[in-house]
Amino acid sequence: MPRRLAATLAAATATATLAAAPAAHADSLDYVALGDSYSAASGVQPSDPDASPLCLRSSRNYPHVLADEIGANLTDVTCGAAETRHFTAAQYPGVPAQLDAVDAGADLITMTIGGNDSGVFIGALLACGSTGILAGGKGSPCKDTFGTSFEDTVRNKTYPALVEALRAVRDKAPDAEVAILGYPWILPATGGCFDKMPVAEGDVAYLRSLQATLNDAVGRAAEETGVTYVDFSVASEGHDACRPAGVRWIEPFLQGTNPVVVHPNALGEAEMAAETLEALGLD
Repeated sequence: MPRRLAATLAAATATATLAAAPAAHADSLDYVALGDSYSAASGVQPSDPDASPLCLRSSRNYPHVLADEIGANLTDVTCGAAETRHFTAAQYPGVPAQLDAVDAGADLITMTIGGNDSGVFIGALLACGSTGILAGGKGSPCKDTFGTSFEDTVRNKTYPALVEALRAVRDKAPDAEVAILGYPWILPATGGCFDKMPVAEGDVAYLRSLQATLNDAVGRAAEETGVTYVDFSVASEGHDACRPAGVRWIEPFLQGTNPVVVHPNALGEAEMAAETLEALGLD
């Protein structure tokens, strides 16, 4: 754990033990949450009353869970559909650039970001869903149609955008501990579940490879900029959208409980918070 973060957390813990609750709040970590719908927990109820309705932010997203766990002062500007460019540009009217919430006093900053850039991941899910339905779940029609185009976009566009975004965060808060989370597995390694995720059997591995490429871009950008990468490739295995309720972290396209499909449920957000705490040495 970085020295500043450790010292601040130790001071907050001591204050909470020896003093009244208001003093403990004053000495808590200053935590800013950035990112997209996986950070915002779009569709998970209840909604955050402080958020723009356009952002579909939940009060049970992983930033809220994490902040409650460590007693941090949370500033949450996560917003569904955010791209890396929305760190420095307004996303919607009344929803300013996310980095407007960050200053040099921040102790901790977390985010998930990159999945919406160039529309590549949502575009791939929609394309593979459409071709899968037309093919009746057989073959690999999405891979046959689009080849390496989605992964090429991640490598050539998303990766440099992630590096730029993380450098911008670093410039605003050079002393903060910064963590960027990978995306938990959406699909299993093989097989799939055509009744819940209408992806042809041969395209399950194709989409899984695309997600691995996206997470690799996130991890490499984190390494290049000195940011902590929270890797879910092991932790989220077996918790994909094909699993039953109570096991899955990601809700499926069909037969799910989240109106914002193919997104983390409350269990997934809680587990994302737990893995982040462990990665930061705050558990």
